[in-house]
Amino acid sequence: MVPPKHPMVTVLGSGDALLRVIERSFPDVDIHVRGNEISATGDQAEVALVQRLFDEMMLVLRTGQPMTEDAVERSIAMLRKDSGSDGLEETPSQVLTQNILSNRGRTIRPKTVNQKRYVDAIDRHTIVFGIGPAGTGKTYLAMAKAVQALQSKQVNRIILTRPAVEAGERLGFLPGTLYEKIDPYLRPLYDALHDMIDPDSIPRLMAAGTIEVAPLAYMRGRTLNDAFIILDEAQNTNPEQMKMFLTRLGFDSKIVITGDVTQIDLPGGTRSGLRQVQEILDGVDDVHFSRLTSNDVVRHKLVGRIVDAYEAYDNRNGERGGDRGDRK
Repeated sequence: MVPPKHPMVTVLGSGDALLRVIERSFPDVDIHVRGNEISATGDQAEVALVQRLFDEMMLVLRTGQPMTEDAVERSIAMLRKDSGSDGLEETPSQVLTQNILSNRGRTIRPKTVNQKRYVDAIDRHTIVFGIGPAGTGKTYLAMAKAVQALQSKQVNRIILTRPAVEAGERLGFLPGTLYEKIDPYLRPLYDALHDMIDPDSIPRLMAAGTIEVAPLAYMRGRTLNDAFIILDEAQNTNPEQMKMFLTRLGFDSKIVITGDVTQIDLPGGTRSGLRQVQEILDGVDDVHFSRLTSNDVVRHKLVGRIVDAYEAYDNRNGERGGDRGDRK
């Protein structure tokens, strides 16, 4: 192999941690490190993948971004998937070096091919649906794109909304003001904001109306111009709410709708607006559906296995794709 152009510790990891990840992933390949040279012997196809992996790692390292064990594992998964396709997949270096937003020394980037395609779709389309299980970065990446659009003056404001489904009739019995009552349902959006914007500036931006975080019911009757609008937890909208929200779209605005159709909290017999809208808007120009899977989970690895286990259970019991209300 070509000798690395970076210190070996950056290529192999501290204590050879990255090398061990590679060796576990390629048991039929013997990898040898001598000085600044890396060589590999074994199954020809596997050796070729190892060569591609190190080439991709070099491209990432040249940008100044370090390689992590997680990044190496994801790169290997991308290369294996690419080797069985027509070769048109995005490369690991293209995925891992795409910067969306930087704040306080931290850069937000996609970590999987599907995440990159989701982010690219947000750039290309006016309405984008991000549909997938928990932990796939649907909302977080959409928030990052919203903040990026605000900072680059593509929009004048960000509007974040989600249905407060579980509040229902019980909302009036909770103590405090209306905002104190709905705050628990909007808290995840606030948490993501604090990761991307200086926390001290958030109250000022919200007071000025530059950032608005509100329950879905507050969208009725409005036309939202020059805004980046995110509807989170959209699986908990009913069909009427989804139609109401989509028709709020004004000029020079962009909408991203995120949700997980396997986690519907609507009362029995109520169909999910997110499930229905896929049938209604499929093929409509400038509307895009990005679908993420357990392979795109960026939380603990066990989360992806849990998602797969539940999907397998639903398949065995004939419940795949059914709303909870339908199952009852």
